[in-house]
Amino acid sequence: MTIRLRTRTAVITVTALALLATPTVTAHALPGPPATPAVSAAALELPRPTGPYAVGAEVLHLTDHTRTDPWVPASGDRELMVSVHYPARPGGGSGPAPYMSAEEARLLLAHRGLDGIVPAGVVSSTSTHARTDARAARGRFPLVLLSPGFGTPRTTLTSLAEDLASRGFVVASVDHAYESTGTAFPGGRMLTCAACDAAEAAPDEAAERDVLKAVSTGRADDLTFVLDRLTGPRPAWERSRMIDRRRVAAAGHSIGGSAAASTMLADSRVDAGINMDGTFFDPVPRSGIGARPFLMLGTDAGHSPGSDGSWDEGWQHLDGWKRWLTVKDSGHFTFTDIPELGEQLGLPVDPAATLSGDRSTRITRDYVAAFLDLHLRGREQPLLDGPAPNHPEVVLQHR
Repeated sequence: MTIRLRTRTAVITVTALALLATPTVTAHALPGPPATPAVSAAALELPRPTGPYAVGAEVLHLTDHTRTDPWVPASGDRELMVSVHYPARPGGGSGPAPYMSAEEARLLLAHRGLDGIVPAGVVSSTSTHARTDARAARGRFPLVLLSPGFGTPRTTLTSLAEDLASRGFVVASVDHAYESTGTAFPGGRMLTCAACDAAEAAPDEAAERDVLKAVSTGRADDLTFVLDRLTGPRPAWERSRMIDRRRVAAAGHSIGGSAAASTMLADSRVDAGINMDGTFFDPVPRSGIGARPFLMLGTDAGHSPGSDGSWDEGWQHLDGWKRWLTVKDSGHFTFTDIPELGEQLGLPVDPAATLSGDRSTRITRDYVAAFLDLHLRGREQPLLDGPAPNHPEVVLQHR
């Protein structure tokens, strides 16, 4: 079955808190808000990282003075907000890193009609496991660039970022200006999703696809710029020396996964890439991506062979080490923080995506880390070579 573009786009432009409306959501339809306006107001907490390192976090505001913002040209130069999670020494720091601001949470909830159901303060105060101003661990570590889904803030990938940092990676999660429900920028500015409006206003599917391809390729420019600013001669991050610039990966959820491939096409410094359940709106060319490794990790319902033509085509064109994995009973947001937070809030489970929050987190963390360990550290990973008893939900479609 081929996914119709308009249906697929509805998923990623409305994205945000269908996330909290159900713990996981299929790639084909978004349910409405729960009928009963009542959720648990207990404090939310992200799953604990599993690696040996403590985790530090810092937020950077970066401006690319060589580019005008493509969605709101009147705003001037392209701006990004970046959360950097990094391996740290135990103890110290100024306190837990915040999850998101109250206004970012309010906009996220309002976008799905949940602002009267889920208190914004409950979501914004979600407990994280990273600490601000934590002392960096000794050594040099691979860098992972993370890009979120369209309309979705970078914070929804925090659990994955924290876990990778605890396993010895520096992770830069990027909010692309005007591509989320709401992202706080310096000066009290809250930038909302003008790019979503452009996609919705497209007169036909061809025009809509052009907008979404522009999102993917524009994000490649963003991630290349972030890589420049983290590893260049005048780095924007004071701890940049802990990054091993010879070992870099790009990964993303939904259209962020398409952007990971776009980044590899645009920047030879990126050694490996991961697409988590995203249509390739910027198709993988017949010439491939320079024989570099790529992981396709998606839902069984939406990204098994024949479900999304861009994956079938992309698989044929990928020219290096590659794996195509799908997860049974998963939904489009399985690969984010959403399943865990939805369960803690007591929100209804989508009957088409019943994978638990715990299993969603474990599978995402383990397979992403295994791929990065193999290709950025050269550590053998049998997990990627066939069925795994500890992860019976994961299906190896192609290798």
